[in-house]
Amino acid sequence: MSQAPLLEVRDLHTYLFPRRGVIRAVDGVSFTLHRGETLGLVGESGCGKTMTALSLLRLVPQPVARIVKGEIWLEGEDLLQKSEREMRRIRGRKIAMILQDPQTSLNPVLTVGTQLIEALALQGREASSRLVARAVELLQRVRVADAARRLRHYPHQLSGGMKQRVVGAIAMAGNPQVLIADEPTTALDVTIQLQYLNLLKELQAQTAMALLFITHDFGVVAHTCDRVAVMYAGRIVESGPVRAVFNRPAHPYTQALIAAVPSLDEPVERLDTIEGQPPAPEAFPAGCRFHPRCPYAEPRCHQDYPPTLPVADGHTAACWRLAAP
Repeated sequence: MSQAPLLEVRDLHTYLFPRRGVIRAVDGVSFTLHRGETLGLVGESGCGKTMTALSLLRLVPQPVARIVKGEIWLEGEDLLQKSEREMRRIRGRKIAMILQDPQTSLNPVLTVGTQLIEALALQGREASSRLVARAVELLQRVRVADAARRLRHYPHQLSGGMKQRVVGAIAMAGNPQVLIADEPTTALDVTIQLQYLNLLKELQAQTAMALLFITHDFGVVAHTCDRVAVMYAGRIVESGPVRAVFNRPAHPYTQALIAAVPSLDEPVERLDTIEGQPPAPEAFPAGCRFHPRCPYAEPRCHQDYPPTLPVADGHTAACWRLAAP
């Protein structure tokens, strides 16, 4: 895309400092996101996806976690240079997040209306009657039936899919320019997942917001995203347009993830798996962090981390196999 990115993350490092050692949860992540675009962030549990998202909002768990290095540019402003007071004005209005589990995202002792109206009230000064009307509009916008009555309901009275729509409405209350969706379909059954993904795409088409979609599911990426970034052990190992990465995965980790997806076209006796376990973030191996599990590892993979190299237009990967011998 020729236009300047709406969001640009440069060399982001977010570490956790427990009593012993240092956990490098996010260790040099860079990516861009344009207005109206959807970027999928994919990887195994513990690779740093959610910590990356929390870093963008400056909501890393305190005091154990800290952003130690990097830049997060949103509309030409570095969020890491903002005060906490300034960030409170930015969260919700410019960048918002749908958390992974709607059951724990909503307060069980407050009605849906109370929680939604609170989010709306934080965005500006309006009469309470107008806030109620806007809350109804938001629920209708995310396809909640009988929205006025739902405002009086408590979270336990709603289904999982309905709760996820309410969480989405709260995130959309400030009309953010960037919406982070952290595995929002994990707790939903397959039919409701598809409805929710289509709803997010409709909302994006209406508002031209940028969407950062965090998921384990390559099927979700194929259905929802324009570009994909694959994370492993705190770093992005491959990124590019979805079709390019799916058709020509360049990093052995991406190849293994795609190979592990079951095919409906031909029967298989045994699903492909990735041998071994992801490295502990407090003890990353030297060199390429995937080399203990990689079938193509060579001596230099054990010594130096590979540079990010071009595969095709807009498609890059961090693998020594792409470098000249």
